[in-house]
Amino acid sequence: MRKALHTGSAWALAALLLVAHPVPALPLQPEGVKATLLADAAYDGALIKRVREAKRRIICAFYLFKLGERRDNLPKALATELVEARRRGVEVTVILEGGKPVGRENLAAARALAKGGVRVVIPGGRRVTHVKAVVIDGRYVMVGSHNLSHAALAGNRELSLLVDSPELAAQTVKYLEQIR
Repeated sequence: MRKALHTGSAWALAALLLVAHPVPALPLQPEGVKATLLADAAYDGALIKRVREAKRRIICAFYLFKLGERRDNLPKALATELVEARRRGVEVTVILEGGKPVGRENLAAARALAKGGVRVVIPGGRRVTHVKAVVIDGRYVMVGSHNLSHAALAGNRELSLLVDSPELAAQTVKYLEQIR
């Protein structure tokens, strides 16, 4: 009985504190930051557009980059765009998971990208790299659920964000650069 009364008192006190001092709501888009929701197949077009416009640097990490054999394969088209960006003088780094079950697919993508001059990092250790993030020119950040597979880019229910924010880009680059 005492324990129940004590727990009830704690909840009542917490409720009073919250009512007396409500937590201010954060703006959905802080001043100067533009965010765009990329649902399902919208991601591929937005990513290719930003890669084509890149001037200085692209750094990204994906759990799965599956080139596949389809003629209309979207990841293969993206790999081509990353290589083209590198040929234009853009510094391009792709970080990929190397463990099972995606390691074989990622190694095939890594070989194709490296052949085109792209720097590929496959981290060692026991931690899984499950990140799906892209930073372009220290300004644009794409983060969400999209892997680079034809299914993820053309058929799955996926949701990611494109954020125009140099501050968020700097934080994301710092995180990605520490993945080894």
